[in-house]
Amino acid sequence: MLVTVRSLNRATLDRQLLLQRADLTALDAIEHLVGMQAQAPLAPYVGLWSRLVDFTPRELVDLLTQRSVVRASMMRVTVHLASAGDYRVLRPLLQPVMDRGFKGSPFAKELAGLDLGAVLAAAEPLVAAGPVTRPALASALSPLWPDRDAVSLAYAASYLLPMVQSLPRGVWGSNGPAAWQLASSWLGSPLDGSGSVDDLVLRYLAAFGPATVADVQLWSGLTRLREVVERLPLVQLTDEEGVVYHDLPDAPRPSADVPAPPRFLPEYDNVLLSHADRRRFIPDARRVPLPPGTGATTGTVLVDGLWSATWKTTRTPDSAALTVAPHVPLADADRAAVEHEAHALLAFTDPDLTPSVRVL
Repeated sequence: MLVTVRSLNRATLDRQLLLQRADLTALDAIEHLVGMQAQAPLAPYVGLWSRLVDFTPRELVDLLTQRSVVRASMMRVTVHLASAGDYRVLRPLLQPVMDRGFKGSPFAKELAGLDLGAVLAAAEPLVAAGPVTRPALASALSPLWPDRDAVSLAYAASYLLPMVQSLPRGVWGSNGPAAWQLASSWLGSPLDGSGSVDDLVLRYLAAFGPATVADVQLWSGLTRLREVVERLPLVQLTDEEGVVYHDLPDAPRPSADVPAPPRFLPEYDNVLLSHADRRRFIPDARRVPLPPGTGATTGTVLVDGLWSATWKTTRTPDSAALTVAPHVPLADADRAAVEHEAHALLAFTDPDLTPSVRVL
C-alpha cells in the first residue's frame, strides 16, 4: 500500500488526538499516548488541553496528588508524564536505555572504575525514605567517596534507579524543586517486570504510527527492534521513495484531505520528537526548540497539520499577551483560526487575566 507524507501526517494526527479533540479522561489520554513529555513540568496541561474536550487543570492535579500518574525519566532518558500502571510496566523495559544513557554521560566518566552497585546500594535507602534533590543526594553520598565528584554520584543514582519526581513540582499553580523518590516507595508497590517489548511497539504504533523501525527506536531509546517489528502481525506501507512503514492492521488512516485545525503544542511535545524522519510534521527540517522553564508559556503551532509557528505568552499581574510568530506565510483563514485558538488557550491558562493575542 502506498502512503504519502501528507497521509502519514493525517494518520499520526488522528492517533495523537489532534485532528479533533477526544472525549476521553486525562488518564485514558495519557495512557493512549504512552506518556507525555514533561521535562517542562507544566507542559502536559497544554498538551492535554489541545487534545481533549473540556479538560481542566484540576483533572491532572488530582491524578498527580492521588499518585495515579507520575513524572519520571522514561523514553530517551527524558522526563515523561505516565500513568502509574504504565510506569510500573514500562520502566523495567527501559532500563537498558537508562544504562546506556548514563554510560554515555560525562558523569560516568567522572566515576570510571568505581563500583556503581555500591553507589546505588548507598543511594537507594536515601531516596526510599523521602523526596531528595540531587544536590542533597550528592551531599549525602560525597562522604562515602570523597575523592569522587559528588554531583556525578547523585546522577548515577537518578539515571540507574527507578525514581519519580515528587510534588509540588508539576502541579498547576504550584512549583517546587526537582526532588526525587524511589518509585516503589512513592507508588507503594514494586515495579512490574512482566511487560514485553512487543506490547511497547504495538502501543507506539497505536499512538504514533505508521512508523519505521528507526522511528520506534528513536522514540523509545531502545535498539535492535527490527526483529521485534518483523515478528509482529503488522501491515507494511511504502512511500514514494520505497521507505517501508509498519502499522497495526486495523489502525485508523484517514484521508490525506481531512482538514486539520490549528493546534497549539507545548514545549517538547512528543508529536514533533518521536520519529526519526520528521517530514510528516516538519517539511523544512527546522529544529524543534527546547526552551528552559517550567512550561505552559511557549510552544509550537500546527497549521494544516504542519509545524508553522511558535507561540509565547508574556504575563503581567493583570494581563496575559500571547504572540504567535509564523515561519511560513499563513492564509487569511488560517490566520483567523490560529487567532481564535490562541484566545481559547489564554482562556485555559490565564482565565483571570486580561487576554490579548497578536499573530505576527
